[in-house]
Amino acid sequence: MHAWEQIQVTVDYIEDHIAEPFDIEKLANMAALSPFYYQRLFRRLVKKPPGEYIKLRRMAIATEELLEKDKRILDVALDLGFSTHEHFTRVFKKTFGITPEEYRKNPTTFNRMTKPQLLLHYTLIDENVPLISDGIVLEINRRQLYSTESFIGLTAKAPLQFINDLGTASGVDPLDTLWRAFHDQKNSIPALIKYGDEIGITYASDDDGFFNYFAGGQAEADTTAQGFQSWQLTPGEYIVCTFEAENFEHLAMDVLYKAHQYLFSTWLPRHGITTEPFSAERYQSHSPDTTQMEIWVKVKN
Repeated sequence: MHAWEQIQVTVDYIEDHIAEPFDIEKLANMAALSPFYYQRLFRRLVKKPPGEYIKLRRMAIATEELLEKDKRILDVALDLGFSTHEHFTRVFKKTFGITPEEYRKNPTTFNRMTKPQLLLHYTLIDENVPLISDGIVLEINRRQLYSTESFIGLTAKAPLQFINDLGTASGVDPLDTLWRAFHDQKNSIPALIKYGDEIGITYASDDDGFFNYFAGGQAEADTTAQGFQSWQLTPGEYIVCTFEAENFEHLAMDVLYKAHQYLFSTWLPRHGITTEPFSAERYQSHSPDTTQMEIWVKVKN
């Protein structure tokens, strides 16, 4: 068994027993490692110590369970291994900056700790061959774009730390406000194509420590809108990573992070492909019925 497979066994076990007390000896034995080497390897592969990972996974699950209004907050706490409402509230507020009560009254989108699928760092698939893992269906192919596609939307600046920590830390999603603003205003943009794709573009910023993000919708060619920005996908060859999930929230958070990591950290480097300095997240809409998304990157000539 490879080292990553040993750690994955314990990651899967933790997920199925998330409410149980943290037992490093038991986890190390499952991985056939000493506690010292287990913790060292876990931190290297998962990017967090086991105890911190378990706490952040509990908090990630809490953000979903708290939206079930018929469930008491105490019940959520007990389901996740907390003995008191107070302890749960203290950890939740330290993680996300607000209390569970405040979150339940005014839900927001958080960056949260994702359960890792370590095989995505070590398994290389061919083009047009689906990769299926833990509820994820992912496929990569090449597409030729023959004419320019236009988009109109809004742009914001966000800290690079958000990208670096995506899927491994917890906090408010700085891009959620941008998407909400676009959806609130998009009906005022006559050039948008009805039922056209939505797109999120990540690209470099002139300010150190930040990146730019464009959130918009597909528009008629050569059109603009006052107060909004434009983006164009220009003709050329693109690598497109297509992936699916059970619902849009899972798609746009956990699965997007895993697909992004697989494409940029594993697939592109190991195929020796260099791309233009932007990536595009493309999908039909933010509707809960949207279960498929694509990441587009343009091959550099």
